Amino acid sequence: MTETCPDFSQPLAPAGLVALVGRPNVGKSTLLNRLIGEKLSITSRKAQTTRHRIMGVRTDEDAQYVFVDTPGFQTKHSSALNRTMNRGVTQALQEVDVICFVIEAGRFGDPDRKVLALLPEDRPVILVLNKIDGLKDKAAMLPFVAKLAALREWAAVVPVSAEKGTQTDALLSEIKKALPEQGFLYDPDTLTDRSERFIASEYIREKLFRLLGDELPYAATVEIEKFETEGELRRIFAAIVVDRESHKPMIIGRNGETLKRIASEARQDMTRMFGGTVYLELWVKVKSGWADDERLLRTLGYE
Repeated sequence: MTETCPDFSQPLAPAGLVALVGRPNVGKSTLLNRLIGEKLSITSRKAQTTRHRIMGVRTDEDAQYVFVDTPGFQTKHSSALNRTMNRGVTQALQEVDVICFVIEAGRFGDPDRKVLALLPEDRPVILVLNKIDGLKDKAAMLPFVAKLAALREWAAVVPVSAEKGTQTDALLSEIKKALPEQGFLYDPDTLTDRSERFIASEYIREKLFRLLGDELPYAATVEIEKFETEGELRRIFAAIVVDRESHKPMIIGRNGETLKRIASEARQDMTRMFGGTVYLELWVKVKSGWADDERLLRTLGYE
């Protein structure tokens, strides 16, 4: 779904890598999807839904934005999975041209401060105040922004609602000002650097999190065991991986109804994204201790 294709004959234009960073559940994935106009990064109310760096490309006539959605920086737990995700965040910060530091409008606590401390001083940082649609007291925004202005020099401060699309054009305008002038980094038709196989696993994981919510153990993931393409038909065979045998009945549900619904809803998203028929076979298996095993994490696609 991607092809890196720098075109050195192309006129210079604002183009570059833009990291979306912040603590868990501030709406980074929803913001990425809004900015590129496609459902690329999965979302749910469960904390730490995003576990991988995901790149989404938006190409306009006069600019190219290569957004990097990162996992929420985890400060509470120190499993191998969380350490792997945190490494992905810190690495992304060193590679990008612009950083969007996403927080919830009206809320700034210790987890936000810990992310702020990671941000390099030599990159432009745009402070993005998300979820402004949920603010009850709009008048409180001015003192809130004044307080944050003292923390560091921001390239811009932009209040947005990723959910409703409010002010996202203004955010794009500020990012564009901060991007370096260069040729486009990707072919204009590119949407992401991730494969269909990866996107399929993410869609399944999203439905798993959305349908089971807080009942779902954190140590659950998806493994694509076979991905076959024949014309416009995709045959996908995938396993939901859990940590304990006792977790399986929760995901399967009575008479298999929960697992069937996960598969049905994920298949609908895949059909829309891939533009063809999808056959999806889904089951549940146990890999004890996978979230704290570096070797198993690598086999499951965690970098």
